[in-house]
Amino acid sequence: MKAICLLSGGLDSSTCLALARRDGFECHALSFDYGQRHKIELECAARVAMSLGAAEHRVIRFDLRQFGGSALTSNLAVPKGRTAEEMGGDIPVTYVPARNTIFLSFALAWAETLEASDIFIGVNALDYSGYPDCRPEFIAAFERMANLATKAAVEGRTHIALHAPLINLSKAEIVKLADELGLDFALTHSCYDPGPGGRACGACDSCLLRRKGFEEAGLYDPGMA
Repeated sequence: MKAICLLSGGLDSSTCLALARRDGFECHALSFDYGQRHKIELECAARVAMSLGAAEHRVIRFDLRQFGGSALTSNLAVPKGRTAEEMGGDIPVTYVPARNTIFLSFALAWAETLEASDIFIGVNALDYSGYPDCRPEFIAAFERMANLATKAAVEGRTHIALHAPLINLSKAEIVKLADELGLDFALTHSCYDPGPGGRACGACDSCLLRRKGFEEAGLYDPGMA
């Protein structure tokens, strides 16, 4: 069975790839160079794909800096040192408009050409920064759309299944699952605003959520050392 696995190089998407591989899928990893300030994640994605035995790893390039609207694709400051309560409030400026919709559309196109019926995405709706395109409602809606929009599905030759196996897990549960799957945490990168050499800032929402997950799981994180 072939599957398209969205892979950013972060903890969640890497865990999702490891899970798809464990479940017997031939994994075709898909990453994006979209003008993000944390482009170091693409180097990590390549290492993770190789480590986990992906059948193929492709990087799609386009520039969301043409639209901006996010601290990840413009010169807006990345929020630092926020509390859990603040993270659970308004949608933060690190939200990239329509990012997962765009990513999944590319994945859907590749899936149809590969005659693959399965797409994996590592979104999470518990320990996350309030992004609307990480919710179960979004995943269900995109899956419905995928089966209306593709020739293979309309002709009844396939049914596109969009898998989000981490969506209801806490960050600690994701860390524990990744450890069970043998993921090398040192290969992953989660920081939104890395310093020189790709060193994690330790203070953005993504770094804080990652630290919280490892602390609650009782495991050491070499990626934040």
